[in-house]
Order: sequence, then C-alpha cells, then structure tokens
Amino acid sequence: MKYTEAQQAAIVTIDDPLLIVACAGSGKTQVISQRIVEILRRPEVKPANIVAFTFTEKAAAELKERVTNLVTAEFGNVIGLAELYIGTMHGYALDALQTHVAETFKYGVLDEIQTRLLIDRHSRASGLTTTDAIVNGQPKKLRRYVNSRLYMQVTNILREDDVDRSLLSDELIAALNGYRELLHRLRYFDYTELLRMAVDLLAEDEQDPVAGPLVRHVRDDIRYVVVDEYQDTNPVQEELIEQLCRFGANLCVVGDDDQTIYQWRGSAVSNILTFVDRRVGVRRVTLDDNFRSSQGIVALGQAVAELNPERLGKKMVAAGHQRFDRGDMLALTFDDADDEARWICDRIGRLRGTPFLDEAGGEPRGLSWSDFAVLFRSVSKDAGPLVQEMKRREIPYVIKGLTRLFDAPEVQACVMCFQYVVQEITAEDVTTAWLAADLGLTRDDLARGIAVLDEARIWTAGERWGTYNIQRTYLRFLEELRIREETVPSAEGTTRGELVFYNLGKFSQAISDFEQIYFQSDPQRKYEGFTKWLVYQAPDYYAESDADVGYATPDAVTIATVHQAKGMQWPAVFVPALRKNRFPGRRQGGLNVFHVIPQAAVPDADRYRGTEADEIRLFYVAITRAQKYLALSYSPGISQMYRGRSSFFDFATRNPYMLTAEPPSRADRLVARARHEVPEVNLSFSDLKYFFECPYQFKLRFLYGFNPPIHEALGYGKSVHDVMAEIHKRAITGDIVSDFEAEELVDRHLNAPFAYPKLREQLRQAAIRAVTRYLDENRARLPQTLYSEQQVQVHVAPGITVDGRIDLIRRLDTNETSIVDFKSSERAQADEITRDQLHVYVVGYEELTGERADLVEVLNLDKKSDSKREVVDDQLLSDIRGKIRHAGEDLRANHLPRLASWCGTCERCDLAGLCRNRPSA
Repeated sequence: MKYTEAQQAAIVTIDDPLLIVACAGSGKTQVISQRIVEILRRPEVKPANIVAFTFTEKAAAELKERVTNLVTAEFGNVIGLAELYIGTMHGYALDALQTHVAETFKYGVLDEIQTRLLIDRHSRASGLTTTDAIVNGQPKKLRRYVNSRLYMQVTNILREDDVDRSLLSDELIAALNGYRELLHRLRYFDYTELLRMAVDLLAEDEQDPVAGPLVRHVRDDIRYVVVDEYQDTNPVQEELIEQLCRFGANLCVVGDDDQTIYQWRGSAVSNILTFVDRRVGVRRVTLDDNFRSSQGIVALGQAVAELNPERLGKKMVAAGHQRFDRGDMLALTFDDADDEARWICDRIGRLRGTPFLDEAGGEPRGLSWSDFAVLFRSVSKDAGPLVQEMKRREIPYVIKGLTRLFDAPEVQACVMCFQYVVQEITAEDVTTAWLAADLGLTRDDLARGIAVLDEARIWTAGERWGTYNIQRTYLRFLEELRIREETVPSAEGTTRGELVFYNLGKFSQAISDFEQIYFQSDPQRKYEGFTKWLVYQAPDYYAESDADVGYATPDAVTIATVHQAKGMQWPAVFVPALRKNRFPGRRQGGLNVFHVIPQAAVPDADRYRGTEADEIRLFYVAITRAQKYLALSYSPGISQMYRGRSSFFDFATRNPYMLTAEPPSRADRLVARARHEVPEVNLSFSDLKYFFECPYQFKLRFLYGFNPPIHEALGYGKSVHDVMAEIHKRAITGDIVSDFEAEELVDRHLNAPFAYPKLREQLRQAAIRAVTRYLDENRARLPQTLYSEQQVQVHVAPGITVDGRIDLIRRLDTNETSIVDFKSSERAQADEITRDQLHVYVVGYEELTGERADLVEVLNLDKKSDSKREVVDDQLLSDIRGKIRHAGEDLRANHLPRLASWCGTCERCDLAGLCRNRPSA
C-alpha cells in the first residue's frame, strides 16, 4: 500500500513519544497497524511487548484484523501474535487482573444498565438513598429509581477524576466507600471500578504480595503502548497509560481534538491539547487527508471545526475517490416534524438504487437500505415521527443500541405478557397486542403461549425461587407461539423477520440485565418488579444507550445518536431536528452531579455539563460520517424552547456546497444491493462451538442476541477452573499447593451467585472434593506445568478470529507436550465438540510457540466421570483448519442454516423452540 508522506512519518517514528493528529477519514487504523508491523521488525521485540488501546470493541476487531493481515503478508506466521494486546482499556484491565491477581478471578463485570439496577436494588447499601443533594442550600436525599443514574455518575466521577477529597462531605465519602464495598462483596466490577483497581495496583511496589505479579508484568513485558481516540481519555485512563509507561515504554497517542465528544463522561480534551508540552521529545505528525468523503463534505466539516478557537491547527483535505455533485448536500426547512420525516423517507426512496462506488476502481452498486443513516442529537426525544413514518411505509430500520426498543410493536406485546402474569391486564389484551404486531400469528398460537404465562402466575410456597425464571418463561412463550423469522410478513424488498427477531433478541437481553441483579428475589416480587421496571424505568434506562447485541447487520436504515455513530460511515447521512436548544444543546435545569459533588472539587468541572465547543465537535462528527450524500434539516419542535432554528443549520446554509432546495432526481439507477462488509468478529471457542453444533443456534445467540435462562449452579464450573488456574500459575513459580489449602482455594474462588444457600454449600463441598482429588492424583506432575490459562489465537479467515485460553499445557514424563482442558458437569459438552476444541487449541499453541503439541487431554474433575487422552491427530488437525475456514466463510455469507432434523444438539439447546417444534412424546 502506498502511504502519504505524513502517514509514512508516523509509521517510522518508533523511538520517540509520538502524537498522531488524525482528521476524520484519514486512514489512521491502517497507519497504526503498519506502525505495529514496523515495531515487530525489530528482532528484540515480541508481540507481548505491545499494547494497543481502542475506544470500542468494534474498533479493536478492525485493528486486530488489519494487524494480522499485514503481519502475515510481511513475515508469514509470527510466533506469539496472540499475546499482542489490542482492545479497550477496560478489557485490558480485566485481562491483567484476572491473569495476575488471583483474588479477582471470580469477579464478573456489570455494564451500565446492570450497574444502575444494582444501585436501585441495594439502594441503601450502595449509598444512593443515604446521599444528599444540596438544592437551594438545603439537603435533599436521592431517591431510588429516580436518581440512580445521577448517583452512578457521581460514583464514577469520584473514582475517575482528580477530585479534591478534602472538599467532600463525610457522608458522601461514606456512601462511595459503601458502594465499593457492595461491589466487592458481591464480586462485581463496574467499568470504573475495573480501571480504578488496576491503576491502584499498578501504582504499588513490585514486591507487594498482591500487586507484585501485575507490576512485574508491566516492568518486564510492556515496551510499546499505543492509544487510539486519545482525545476521549479521562483522568483514570490517563493514569493507566502513565502506569504502563512507568518503566520506560514508548508511548504513541492517536486522536483528533475536533472529535472529542465524550466530555460529559469525563473525557479531558486537555490531554491531547497539552500532550506535546507534558512530555519530552514528542514528535507530532498530522494526518489531514480525508479518504472517506467528497470535497463538499470535507469543506463543510473543516468550516465547522474552525468554529472552535482552541484546537490543534490542521487543515483537512479531500483525498478520496468520492466525487462531489451539486445536489449531494442539502439544508432544508420543514413546517413540522411529520413533513420532515416524510421528506427523509422520500429522499431515501429516491436515492435507493443510485450508483455508488465503495472504492476507487470498483464496480458501482445500487444503494440499499443499510447505506442510509439518520443521526439525531437525541433519538429518544426526536426520532418518534420518523419511526412512525418508516413503519407506515414498511421501510426497514434498526435503532442502534437499545434506544426506543420499547416502541417496537413486538416488544410492546412482550411487555404485555408480563403485565398479564402479574394480573394487570387480561389474556385478550395480550392476544390483541400480538395480533396487532402482525407477525403471522393466530389466536390458536396465542392460546398456547398464554398457557405458559398462566403457569408463571402460580407462586408455589416452598419452591426454590430460581425456578421462577423470567427468561425461561419468555423463551417458552415464544416456543409455543411457533414464531419463525421466515414466516413474519414482510413488504417486498425487505426482510422484516430479521428485524423482528433482532428486537426480540434485544428484549431477551433486557431480561438478562434484570435477572442478573434480581434473580434471587421472591418470585412474585420479581415478576411484579420486572413488570414495573419494563413500564416505568426500562425505557429511560436504555434511552440513548450505547449497548447493542449481536453482530447482526440487517439491510435496514440505521437510526442512531451522533455519539453512537462515532467511528462509522455511510454513503448517505441525514441530520434532522436541527433546532435551537437541541443541537447545539442547551444546558438543562434540574438536579445534576454538582448538587452532590462540590463543583470546586473537580478540575474543569464544566466539561461534565457540556459546552458550546463540545456541541461544535459533535456536529463535526455528524457531518463527517457521510461519504457522499448529506441532508441537514430543521423543523420546529412542539415546545416553544425548540421552535427556533439551530445556529448550526444557519451556518451550514451559508456553505457554498449546500443547496437549500432539492434538485430534480438523476435518472441513472441500479439494482439496490447492500454492501455486505466482512464483519470483524472476534470469537472465543465457546462462541465458535455453538456454530459447530448448529449454525442457526449461533445466529440466534450472537446475531440476534437471545440469552439462555440463568441456571442456579451457574459459576460452579468457572470457580473450579479458577482454582486450577491458581494452582498451576503458582506451580510455574515453584510454589506447589499443599493438601490443606484445597478448602482455602475453593473459598477464595467459589462464586455461584444464583445458587440458593443449600445448593451453594453442595457446590462448595463438591469443589473441595474435586480439588483435593486432583491434588492427590496430580501433585507430582505440577512442576511439569509449562503454561496456565495461556491465551491463543487462530486467524480463521478475513474478518474472523478465534481467541481462546488453554487451561493447562504441561510436559509429561515421556517428554511429550500435552494440552489439557478441565471439565466439570456444568461445562460438559459432546465429545466431538471437545475434540474439535482441543485441536483448535493445538493450532493456537502452534501459532503461539511454533511447536506442535503431542497429546490432548480432557481431565474431568467429577468423581464419576472419565477423563480422556488422545494423540494429536494430524488428519483431524487438517480437518479442523478446514472446518474453521468454512465456518468463517459461512459467517461472512450469513449462511447459518438449521440442522436437518431434531437431534441431541436440539435437546440440549435452550433456544431450540425458536428454530423448530419439539417432536411429540
């Protein structure tokens, strides 16, 4: 690939601290990838010496794919590439803690939705209802549900920012300490605690008994640190970067101050603005060629960026193949939001089929639904009229994340199922709602489903509470409906069944979020609480949520917030609702974090409340998502506050590339054809095994996001696995576990959060017996441990990478190398799947070390189960490479068929009811 002079300068700067200022669409991912290749050219550098941070998992997958392809092209197979970390800071912190700090092995990670649910459920212990907000000089207690999001932000700021604790009240400090104690008592990290704990441990001395292994890992292994989207780092993330570089690692940061859009989450744009001044010998390189967008888009974006006086100097230039044609860029005014929505749908209809070139020299294709994005400042507040118009016209659309999930008719019908369970509505109401959703169902179908809901209404005294499983009720209900994605009525040219299952899968995720926190509640209270949460809290919980499920990319228009669109691009972008006080946003009144935290205690506190500069950067991001077509529009809002035009809209109308009236449509048309990009998908073997078992099961789980019911013993297998990990990690250092430590090890690692007390004690005793038996039988072999919990990676095909951890690699008395996988009853699976898994690990071990393992072993930790040991089968090894390659090809082609007939896999599958009917007894 030919690089520009600036790109080449960034690639070859290896030894000096480096700031890469990368304008939108400037090819920074390719530059970062090639720079990593240049680092790996050095004979003394191993992949494990490099850490590269991205802002999202999606960006990590793309960067990992680019690096793998470039490395393979340059060097062939590189030994140990799996040990090059590419991912988010949160992912790195979790991986580092759970590799080097045994006390954290059993911790789970809560996302923002689950964190808020935890705060609400434990409202006093979390500090929520013991915390005062000072309003007009008077203390006012925060309230459950009402203020949990605010309190979550308060706890984040107190742990993430450089807060002057001397200005905090004793009550607030006690509340924060209570919240942190709650997390650790329940063995959870939230995102902030994950970073906070990692940073605090990394700051310790390398001789510290807990932190030492982690600090020594940084000292001995980390030599190059790369940070993408550096402009969005907050203070605790900056601390993490500093700790990783404390022993002299080279630092390269990549970012664009014009795209700093997360200051309301604590991002400090000053990090990138002052980077050169804070370090000695920094080399700065500016990538100002935009290869994404047309000259018109680039010119407007540059003009918007220059509205901010305090920015790093740079001039973005159009350098790609997209041609600007008069009429591509529009700024239109409408009488009301309904007119605006109708025009957007009309415009999409006129552009659909328009020839578009994805890359220079390629063949043009006709634009399809998924080539259009509508970006709002606030989807939850402003997208309603557009959603209704798209429904009316049967235009397929997806709302990114879980925003407005509860507006979908099939999801509204799901909510009514649970209103029926708690006896708030009648069976006829449920039937009417599902029939109105137009999913091809009959009254007979609904009668079978309602019978399942009737069973859930019976609270039996003395039954284990975990048997009242909301997710199981939901999946059984759908099973009885016999709903199938291919039978959902669809308009011509659409695949509505995909969208319906996409939404039903999202609802499954919402159930999982709730049950993660409330699983052990009294059954009647659990169902009643869940129903109230669905109706009164959940729509707000998920409003503007960044959360998403699955890898599904249906051929549908994307509706998203500008924040959610960061890092993405579309041929055609609409930015509607450009109203005064909405975009740019106006600071809202009401309770905020600085009614709880003294504003003077937080440096540059204004950034949490949003500034005009922040809004300018957000508008810049919105514009630069477009490759060719951009439509900005204004319609007056309903309330007086939002009736005026946005200053951004007025500014855009003065740009010479914009038209304020739509010209006649062009006549040239092609058949609409969606661009099916190779999805950069990182799979664990646990994910891939579902594909091997049944491709359609994989689709339901990972493309649509359906979750299986929580099982009461969940966590037992991992707990025993974690005990094994500590035993063997210690063995590598020469510390051989003694007999009397089995109980202590189990108590340190056992985490069965959904088990009722009697079951938990049974699991504890079973674990102690299993560990004791393992030590008795294998103590003499412990010194032969080569690796424990070793990360491996198999590059399957373009866009598909399989990551895994090998439980144990050991040298046998025969001098043979054996790959060992531990199994317990909870982790049991079909023998052929286990054999596939172990041979995938053989492939990964070979890519990691350059050596071929001789044996594969399954050590079953249950007394009554047998273990297995086989010689590595060369034919099977060859077959598994082919099997993985075909899996990658099928994933890229979205070829995920059902199994031919009902079988043992179907019997074991929690989601079989969404696939086919169970055979009658």
